[in-house]
Amino acid sequence: MLRKISTLSAIIFLSGCGTTYVLPDIDETTAIRAQNMFAEARTDTSRNTMQPAAAERRFQRVASRVKPVAEQFCKAETATIENFDCKVRIEIDREMKVRNAYFTYVKDQPVIRMTMPILQDMQSDDEVAFVMGHEYGHLVGRHIEKQQQQAMAGALILGMLTAYSNAQAAAAGMHYDPNAVGRNIELGAAAGAMAYSQSYELESDTLGTRIARAAGYDPVKGARYFARPEKARTDSGNLSFWGTHPPDERRIATVLAVDAQIDAQQGLQRKQKAQ
Repeated sequence: MLRKISTLSAIIFLSGCGTTYVLPDIDETTAIRAQNMFAEARTDTSRNTMQPAAAERRFQRVASRVKPVAEQFCKAETATIENFDCKVRIEIDREMKVRNAYFTYVKDQPVIRMTMPILQDMQSDDEVAFVMGHEYGHLVGRHIEKQQQQAMAGALILGMLTAYSNAQAAAAGMHYDPNAVGRNIELGAAAGAMAYSQSYELESDTLGTRIARAAGYDPVKGARYFARPEKARTDSGNLSFWGTHPPDERRIATVLAVDAQIDAQQGLQRKQKAQ
């Protein structure tokens, strides 16, 4: 009975931690376009590495445009959530020596950081703006909060199931592993935290597309950065910017689909104004 209750609780709890926004449908035309765009960008041999000073100037230039737009977008999307903090600090991470960008909290303040290697590697303002918008998407989607909830639920559920199994084994005079509960609590936490990781990335791509467009950048050109060859893990074993992300072609297709939605919405608005 306990096993059934715990399993049901897991399903109910984790189903409440999924994406908030509906991800766009990918039709065949968009999928083919994404494949072609990915192949073209993947074979591009004209990429150059920017000098640190120039990369920092680009970062500051883009951040000054993206930040006010993203903050306004965030406030509109989270208006029903009490005391939601949309004031993000955008920084260059000068310590991390790999290509990466990430969203985090520092003393409860939301922070977006981009490393100098990723800034040097980017080929346009559009790429910087899109990745910046993508990281804002993690804030708006409340992904860190949801992953923490999922980790707690996963640890509790798998720990309870293991304890129950051990109790049954002990009652039957069978051998059981006294360390299994601790190990499975850690395993459950890890599994819970990763439950929606790829969906969250696609949700952030959806939101990032809207933020980049609103700030005056081209998210489709920005999404070309996904075609860059990169290992999921660094040489030290840490996950890179690509480590938990969905297949790159799917991400490009998502950006194309959302961009088309924006075009359609703007076209409808223009038509309504003209009437």
